[in-house]
Amino acid sequence: MATQTAVRVQPATKRSSQTGDTVARLVTLVFAATVLLIAVILVFELWKGSGPARHKSGWGFLFSSEWNPVTEKFGALPFIYGTVVTSILALLVSVPLGLGAAIFLSELAPAGISNALTFLVELLAAIPSVIYGLLAIFTLVPLMRSYGEPFLKKTLGFLPFFQGPAFGVGFLTAGLILAVMTFPFIISVSRESLLAVPRDQREAALALGATRWEMTSQVVVPYAKLGILGSIFLALARALGETMAVTMVIGNDPSIHASLLAPGYSIAAVIANEFTEATGEVYPAALVELGLVLFCLTIVLNALARLMILATTKKGSRRN
Repeated sequence: MATQTAVRVQPATKRSSQTGDTVARLVTLVFAATVLLIAVILVFELWKGSGPARHKSGWGFLFSSEWNPVTEKFGALPFIYGTVVTSILALLVSVPLGLGAAIFLSELAPAGISNALTFLVELLAAIPSVIYGLLAIFTLVPLMRSYGEPFLKKTLGFLPFFQGPAFGVGFLTAGLILAVMTFPFIISVSRESLLAVPRDQREAALALGATRWEMTSQVVVPYAKLGILGSIFLALARALGETMAVTMVIGNDPSIHASLLAPGYSIAAVIANEFTEATGEVYPAALVELGLVLFCLTIVLNALARLMILATTKKGSRRN
């Protein structure tokens, strides 16, 4: 009788388990589909709202440098240029600082100091961007105008990137404040990736006679490179979409300048500054089209990041 009872209970338990798996699969499918649906709705609304500007300017919107609401001639090139330049400048500063700080916190610092500094880094990541903008206006802009930019002009003025008057606001200042805002993300994610490296990897390198730095640079960092790359592109996404801090220090000049000391404009900044006062049909649509361009730019850069990570993973697999 006991055997028969066990035989009868087993199919019921199996059916219950299959039902639970089916429900869990459907629920998670709904969650995943919701993310896709939100992205589709965003693209649809941006595409719909930018219709008048697209019909008037066509593809010339992406390559024109003229931005004149009076004549209804709009071009996105200065804003794309400003967005890309400030983001690249931010990464050039924040990646070395962030990666170096992450290596120190995960590999070299005592546990107490590491935990305290990590807490401070997380606080920096939580500060609103408008606070960074105010900090830049009252501290960074005067420093750049009085000391930083004159020094660059004196030492590197033979290069076109450091010529022109020193206003204090411009591409370089915006890139620096973006670097301050993005390097906490690089530190946090890179530190977690470095800490996730198995202890066996470290002990094996030390057993072979490697120094602490050789172990870190030749074993730990390469092992965590995917997480480090992910932190860099997370910081890039933050830099591309940043609005308030950049708006307050970039100078808001819809022009293309080779000099990093010159004022400029970014996509997010022009949308924030001009959308509330945009009148007519084409002007607001042009601003919405700028949002569509920023959305597409973010998607393209994230796709390139994924391809880079995939290529790196395949290359590492072939070596192994």
